[in-house]
Amino acid sequence: MNINLIKSSFYNEAEIKNKLCNFILNSRRFSMWKLCSKFERSFSDYQNRKYSVLFNSGSSANLALIQALLNLKILKKGDNVGFSALTWATNPMPLMQLGLNPIPIDVSLDNLNITSKNLIDILEKTDIKALFLTNLLGFAGDINNIADICREKNILLLEDNCESLGSQIKLKKLGNFGMAGSFSFFVGHHMSTIEGGMVCTDDRNLYDMLVMVRAHGWARNLSPERRKELIEMNQIPEFYNLYTFYTLGYNLRPTEITGFLGVEALKHIDEINRKRQDNFKKFKKAAEKNKNKDFQKLILHHMDFISNFAYPLVCNNKESFERYKKKFLQKRIEIRPIVGGSIVEQPFFKQYLKERQKKYSCPNAKKIHEFGFYFPNNPELTDVEINIICKILEEGCKDEN
Repeated sequence: MNINLIKSSFYNEAEIKNKLCNFILNSRRFSMWKLCSKFERSFSDYQNRKYSVLFNSGSSANLALIQALLNLKILKKGDNVGFSALTWATNPMPLMQLGLNPIPIDVSLDNLNITSKNLIDILEKTDIKALFLTNLLGFAGDINNIADICREKNILLLEDNCESLGSQIKLKKLGNFGMAGSFSFFVGHHMSTIEGGMVCTDDRNLYDMLVMVRAHGWARNLSPERRKELIEMNQIPEFYNLYTFYTLGYNLRPTEITGFLGVEALKHIDEINRKRQDNFKKFKKAAEKNKNKDFQKLILHHMDFISNFAYPLVCNNKESFERYKKKFLQKRIEIRPIVGGSIVEQPFFKQYLKERQKKYSCPNAKKIHEFGFYFPNNPELTDVEINIICKILEEGCKDEN
């Protein structure tokens, strides 16, 4: 038996595949159109945000968000932007690619995320214009306190929520604490459109700019009123209306297949998230019963709902890490490093640091990088598979020859 991180490309895969085949056979248009718009509206309703913009990936969503903020002059090249040291590469990469100065911020071992203490510690050393934090693996730090600090100090707060769809603190969904939140619908994430991503916001100016950034910097996907305003402001003849580029942009458009899959997947998201939370509670309880106390304890009582992406094990030392890594692999349970690990340990970021002759200390992220891995938590895990994992967590392990 293999216990994989994901079992299917889609939740209720047979049903979705049949619907997808019928959609392809009976549709005349597959470029971005009505179903993409429908998915955006439905996702806004789910996330309790005014506006959503669909992209071809979560990474593209991050890139478009930073470009849009630069276009609006909310950020400018050279600004310091804090980010979670424990994250995926495409959280800091757009900052670097677009001329901002990324400042890694260490995370807490209690929840693997930036806390208000981590933020205060970095602010004692340097000013930051924005904080692009990652809500890792369905968890968050005390993000309500972080949001308060950002408001007090006029720091722009953004959330990379690609791994925490549905999680809540104080009955508020993660992704809603800052000006904008990004989401990913990559295969294996909470809901799958194969590839796909979203940015949600309540700010109309940011929404309009994201729409233009997504498609070449042109205005054809804006409201008629906004298009007319730009045409008149720039004195564009009617003949050139649809082919005028007003701002810096890319081609990050999704397809109607993405929109179709998103609309279908969203119908199941509450069930998916509930199963992820139920599995998480079982794993956490088992890990806390570990006979040898081999693991760093997760402290998440501040969260109302945890839609866990995958369960992280952070061992207390290298020896325990190697033993459990070997045990999980022997039992054919798929494991991976915890997301991208500590970004400051990654080659691309070390090269970036060398160019600026600057060092950042993120000891907690480094410990998680060196002593941690995650194992499957998906909504299709069986009771037998869950029990196999829980037994390892409770009883501990010894070397097996």
